Amino acid sequence: MGKRGFRAAILHFLDDPSIAGDAAWEYFADGLLVVEAGKIVAVGEYTHTIDFEVVDYRGKLIIPGFIDTHIHYPQTDMIGAYGAQLLDWLETYTFPEEAKFADEHHARDVAERFLNELLRNGTTTALVFGTVHPQSVDAFFQAAQQRQLRMIAGKVLMDRNAPENLCDTAEQGYAESKELIQRWHGVDRLLYAVTPRFAPTSSRAQLDKAGELLQEFPDVYMHTHLAENEAEIAWVAELFPESDNYLDVYEHSGLLGKRSVFAHGVHLCEASCERLAATDSVVAHCPTSNLFLGSGLFPLRKIQQHGIRVGLGTDVGAGTSFSMLQTMGEAYKVQQLQGQSLAALETLYLATLGGAKALSLDHCIGNFTDGKEADFVVLDLAATPLLASRTARCRSIQETIFVLNTLADDRAVAATYILGEQAQSH
Repeated sequence: MGKRGFRAAILHFLDDPSIAGDAAWEYFADGLLVVEAGKIVAVGEYTHTIDFEVVDYRGKLIIPGFIDTHIHYPQTDMIGAYGAQLLDWLETYTFPEEAKFADEHHARDVAERFLNELLRNGTTTALVFGTVHPQSVDAFFQAAQQRQLRMIAGKVLMDRNAPENLCDTAEQGYAESKELIQRWHGVDRLLYAVTPRFAPTSSRAQLDKAGELLQEFPDVYMHTHLAENEAEIAWVAELFPESDNYLDVYEHSGLLGKRSVFAHGVHLCEASCERLAATDSVVAHCPTSNLFLGSGLFPLRKIQQHGIRVGLGTDVGAGTSFSMLQTMGEAYKVQQLQGQSLAALETLYLATLGGAKALSLDHCIGNFTDGKEADFVVLDLAATPLLASRTARCRSIQETIFVLNTLADDRAVAATYILGEQAQSH
């Protein structure tokens, strides 16, 4: 493709606004984003001296594509399942749903609908759980590859405390994961994550084999759950009495590091925070899920004070929306309930460049600096009558973003672009 421009209001981040303040972001009220061969080549104020095609989105806002740092694609069809906390919810809803993914046709169907839903909501990159079945990962990566998406996913490792039809063994999980890594990791825009579900469903032998995979393939990811629910934490202490705390279970097997993403972290002790920071590990904050399952309130400021990288995750299906806009609104409320404020631009940072940094992908996505992959979202500030009347009264971009976080959802996503081309539903 030749050079093409997109004219609109444009907002992106260069740094973390909680650290760098107003220097962290750039806003162009009448901006131009220039794309060539799927990459960003320029961003700035619109000028009239342009000799290439310009797509006119005046009145709308262009931001980088949303980055979801924790989500389960096999749980798409069980979103909004009533009335349980984490451990009951897994038994009642999750395990029966995931058993269906032994059927590759079912996996393909759900993968397509899941990706359609992400793109409809402006999410262009996600860190994704599969199921224990290798075909669940093949189906997901095939669908993502066809759409040229930058996605990270992995096969679940689970060898105990789960239904027999959803268990592998330490050796089987290792062998199947290795085969999937060799087939998919680094192909086009796809990346692999070694994915033990959580400590209670993996034996020490299986966690150790996951650690072996990370040694053999040092540029893959590790994706699991941590300290989500108090009953879960007590169960981990019973299962691993030799470990100092929940995180220590994972560290014992060599699972901490720069590409290790731990979902939730609602109830982290001080020692765990120190180890997460020292190993440059990542926590994915999933506010709608934590509220829906009654898991607790994420201590964002405590995590940030330790210097731990944080991303936002929808955690569908315990999470209640694919929309990162709605997720940002709930993140604000979670901090309000703890007497903390969370600025709108800080939340948007977590959903864009902050998410890219959390996934060690900020060299290629997350903002509009030269050479980045051109994944972006066009937001309609007048998508609903209420949104139109409210945004018309906003006096700053900060206020506009806060209103979007509070009132907007998938209806506000006018278009999603992948490598500079508008994404279409499959």
